[in-house]
Amino acid sequence: MQDGRPEPPSQLRIDKWLWYARFFKSRSLAAKQCNDKRIRINGEAGVKAHHLIKAGDVLTFPKGPHIRVIKIIALATRRGPAPEAQALYEDLEPPVSRKQKQSSQVAARDPGAGRPTKADRRAIDRLKSDL
Repeated sequence: MQDGRPEPPSQLRIDKWLWYARFFKSRSLAAKQCNDKRIRINGEAGVKAHHLIKAGDVLTFPKGPHIRVIKIIALATRRGPAPEAQALYEDLEPPVSRKQKQSSQVAARDPGAGRPTKADRRAIDRLKSDL
């Protein structure tokens, strides 16, 4: 014990760590993700909430519209503030922002051009069908 704080454990339940690292709002939501077999540890699928993890493990799980790939750097003893939680992991594949994702899916239009007219839409449909 240093400075009155307990030492971090060498292993920790995965549902607790996901909650400590602030990926889920509650521990029960983290446990539900684990029990629904949506989380992989080092490529191993179907782990339960009681599965023990350690520093160096790689987690893969869906979070919203993204697939998160996280490397565990440290284990925690409590659910602290966000900067403390972000120090627990390294994001191996940071999610693409929604703005970047939308720009690749939507055709580019000049600012202030407004909505396409019926003739414009038909021309766009013809171009798309030729591809």
